[in-house]
Amino acid sequence: MRIILDAMGGDHAPEAPVLGAIDAAKLYGTQITLVGQGEAILQVLKQHGIDNLPEGMEIADAEDVVDMHDDPASVIHKRKNSSMVVGLRMLADGQGDAFISAGSTGALLTGATLLVKRVKGIRRAAMGPAMPNKAGGKTVILDCGANAECTPEFLLQFGLVGSLHAKASLGIENPRVGLLNIGTEDSKGTPLQKEAYGLLKSAGEQGLLNFVGNVEARDVPLGEVDVVVCDGFAGNVLLKSIEGTAMFMGSLMSRMFKKNLFSKLAALLVMKDIKAFKKLLDYREIGGTQFLGIKKPVIKAHGSSDRLAFCNAVQQAQEAAAHDISEQLEQGLAALKETSND
Repeated sequence: MRIILDAMGGDHAPEAPVLGAIDAAKLYGTQITLVGQGEAILQVLKQHGIDNLPEGMEIADAEDVVDMHDDPASVIHKRKNSSMVVGLRMLADGQGDAFISAGSTGALLTGATLLVKRVKGIRRAAMGPAMPNKAGGKTVILDCGANAECTPEFLLQFGLVGSLHAKASLGIENPRVGLLNIGTEDSKGTPLQKEAYGLLKSAGEQGLLNFVGNVEARDVPLGEVDVVVCDGFAGNVLLKSIEGTAMFMGSLMSRMFKKNLFSKLAALLVMKDIKAFKKLLDYREIGGTQFLGIKKPVIKAHGSSDRLAFCNAVQQAQEAAAHDISEQLEQGLAALKETSND
């Protein structure tokens, strides 16, 4: 298995992606192709006293870089020699099994859609991060930012994609799919939610997914469902609200344990659990978010990803490639189309 990594994407490129890739190659034995400006990559190696790349790692030169201010729609043509576009073309041509970039989300999604292509029948690819929940598992949020405006049909497809993804990647046999809404009653929401509810309910009755109804935002981190379906605007607000709340709670805990001598002693007793809690909510431990619905795994790493984040992104990309759901997704979409025509 070979992972293609954009060495020039992200706030800390090329150092963070290069060093993270090297760590991943050593830890997991992954074959990795670093795509980017060759001289810049070699300079990173020199600065860190690295004489030779790990076995199976290679460099593919790409002289240009996608800027965060570039128009996503024109990147493929105006930045055709950039590390992102070259890497996506390599993935599409079969020179790798997955691609990772911490560059522009819009450009990456556009490039993945036009070059790697969507799974047959998919209307829109979506971002589906898996957030830890109180129940001890993870909840997939689909979509969390790729599609700010959606149709009911998009949300129906997100439900199917999320269900298959949760089953293949998280090992959940019959994932519970919920529609994000302002109440659990089927009459709640805007016309988008009301119509999507009907489509998801019908798909559930046909046995295509396990739809359990509407779910409120507060119940998502509690693990009430395994897959949350929503438009990208609401999903992004939900995701960042959860992240912000976690950061707030973490700061409160830190302040509480530093209050006096007794609280400091108490902190020492539970330090192992505190570290585990922080690790659970650390985006660097996840690696990135996969664009679900693309024929081959394309992983969007956080823009501020460091060495650890890129290392974990490589592991995530490996797992995504190993749990490919393209065939099952095509079959599910065909079944959805049949039921809608009945």
